[in-house]
Amino acid sequence: MIGTDAEQVVALATRLSASPLDLDDRGRIELIDALERLKNVAAAAQGRIAADLDASVRMADAERGVAAARRGRGVAAQVALARRESVHLGTQHLGLAKVLRDEMPHTAAAFRSGHVSEWRATLLVRETACLSLEHRQAVDLLLAGDPDALAALGDGEIVAEAKKLAYRLDLESFVERRARAESDRHVSVRPAPEVMTRLSALLPVKDGVGVYAALRAAAGAAIAAGDGRSRGQLMADLLVARITGRTDPAEGEPAGDGVGGVAGGVGVTVNLVVPDSVLTGQSDEAAHVDGYGPVPADLARELAAHAEWLRRLYAEPATGALVSMDSVARFFPAGLQLFLRLRDRTCRFPWCDAPVRHADHVCDAALGGATCAHNGQGLCEAHNHAKQAHGWTARPRPGPRHTVEITTPTGHTYDSCAPPTRQPRCVETRPGVWTLVA
Repeated sequence: MIGTDAEQVVALATRLSASPLDLDDRGRIELIDALERLKNVAAAAQGRIAADLDASVRMADAERGVAAARRGRGVAAQVALARRESVHLGTQHLGLAKVLRDEMPHTAAAFRSGHVSEWRATLLVRETACLSLEHRQAVDLLLAGDPDALAALGDGEIVAEAKKLAYRLDLESFVERRARAESDRHVSVRPAPEVMTRLSALLPVKDGVGVYAALRAAAGAAIAAGDGRSRGQLMADLLVARITGRTDPAEGEPAGDGVGGVAGGVGVTVNLVVPDSVLTGQSDEAAHVDGYGPVPADLARELAAHAEWLRRLYAEPATGALVSMDSVARFFPAGLQLFLRLRDRTCRFPWCDAPVRHADHVCDAALGGATCAHNGQGLCEAHNHAKQAHGWTARPRPGPRHTVEITTPTGHTYDSCAPPTRQPRCVETRPGVWTLVA
């Protein structure tokens, strides 16, 4: 049964979605304003409830004798599932709620009253994270003590004012913050439109500016020598050449075209999951590149044609499920780990797009769970740890593709289904009527 409070919220949502909005333009603007405040109030209520859940779970963990460092494990994952988002975002939401409750009462009050959004509250928490509790609360009072004045500030103004106050209160924290930021340097990749990727590097300013200047100078020299490509194209080509060790295209030589690595360069493997009908030209279904996502059939054929090594994984024709692989080992062998990663593509928890980091036994190996594809799933590190907390269970269950049923400590269940290798097609079954078919 849904609790009374939850029922009231669901009833309000139903009324809002079903009610005809026959308003004049003034009424439309007033309703937009009211709904914006309602969104903020609802987000603040979510945060308070999440913080209360965390406190309750930690208390129960303490009563069970759980070590202090492990108390509260899995709460952020439960919150993320309820909010239909990744565990990373769930952790941020829970962390924000706890800081507002314990350290920033004026920002919390402005949030609860709808004067600021969750994002603006996050900005204030982020910009004061390096301060002592005393200084943080001083900034909280100065910026959020007057909710109406805070509501009048834009995002950039909030950040700028918080930085000014923090700098004035504690100069040393800025030095520590810079050192902490430099320790978080990393490289990431994410999909971009039109079968492109965005490769990003978070670097200390001297390194980032230095890398950019070096690429720009080399591209300028190539343009001066008569290269017909744009400066941006040359900088991108030079970056790829210098990182992978492939022949520098700016020096007049082709970059090479092997997926498995180029002579004289760094060996690189690109894992491609594709129906054989695409490789033979009988189908133009999308393929899947590990670490990127769907790619069109022509690119899949190009990648396969230029590959030095080709690994074949076959799918069951009717459902598109990849075939199973088994092992008698306690730990998943490398080949089976790769299979799980290629089958699941991203973390199997619902709404989590994080890369697969762990090959996990759905039913714990210590409880007799087999080391096989059917009892295996790819998880991110955070969800693998969350799943080990008290009260979590998971089990494979029948489905058109590999399916796992996840049950949280509160008894809520969520189904996770592996993505299909064959994408549905849109077919015109009769004039003007289109149907999705497997």
